Amino acid sequence: MPDPEGVTVRSGWLPWREAWQSALYGPGGFYRSALPHQHFRTSVHASSLFSLAIVQLVRRHHLTHVIDYGAGSGELLRQIAGIAPDLRLTGIELRPRPSDLPPQITWVSALPEEIEGLLLANELLDNVPCDVIGRDAQGRWRIVEVDVASGNERLGDLADETLLSWARRWWRMEESERIEVGLSRDQFWAQACARLSGGVSLAIDYGHLQDYRPAVSTLRSYHAGREVPLGVDGTRDVTGHVAIDSVAGAVGASTDRQRDMLRDLGLASNRPDITLATSDPAGYVHALSMASEAGELVASPGLGDLLWILRRHS
Repeated sequence: MPDPEGVTVRSGWLPWREAWQSALYGPGGFYRSALPHQHFRTSVHASSLFSLAIVQLVRRHHLTHVIDYGAGSGELLRQIAGIAPDLRLTGIELRPRPSDLPPQITWVSALPEEIEGLLLANELLDNVPCDVIGRDAQGRWRIVEVDVASGNERLGDLADETLLSWARRWWRMEESERIEVGLSRDQFWAQACARLSGGVSLAIDYGHLQDYRPAVSTLRSYHAGREVPLGVDGTRDVTGHVAIDSVAGAVGASTDRQRDMLRDLGLASNRPDITLATSDPAGYVHALSMASEAGELVASPGLGDLLWILRRHS
């Protein structure tokens, strides 16, 4: 897919991580132009109650600044601006500042050298490209390569010790033929958290823990709100589930399910008392709508299964 200057994403056989990086973030890459809300739905799009819970988290830790890493079109920050106008808000995103973004929201293309407040990455780590390794007929682990044009795969060079060391620590190698090596995600988030001089880091994503690593590939592509054939040609999203405990270990964080974290922050998904329908019909309809939205945020299977990686930084 060409960018405005006519440069296309890389072609030919490439290691998965390189092909993925080029497809999403290289010249002509998907996220250089695509608006995420047009292609998939996150907690932010499901309900403004998610933003309210984030504000509750900020208040709990006495913070004054929210930094949304991978801010999309600024949906979360727009909602927070309406809920808590006293907070400083910063969006970090590759694309230019949206023309209709409220002026109180700062918009930058890269993480500043030093930040303080809540550093939030909501469904960002699954879009951080990672290496994929596979076992050959002799039992040796090799880099999995993908052909950009066709999406076909093959085994390439032997995996180096850095990748194998991560796999031995975080994966059940003896039971696997293919591993999505999360080292790049660990490094990405650790480097981001190192910029925090004080506050809280929170990464939220779909993922897995060591006791239930996936037996098959989790790599998927999405476009226009639906899953499409996996591809790295720059025309679609590419995502893969995150080794949550590995990322948490890299930054000394705790992990919990979204459903538990949101309930702890005061989100209630109970249906309103039916008697309210008689005494306050409009209030009942509103309360029922809020309960439905809250229910989606904590649903399992669904958004409630997302994992939160949370750490307080002093």
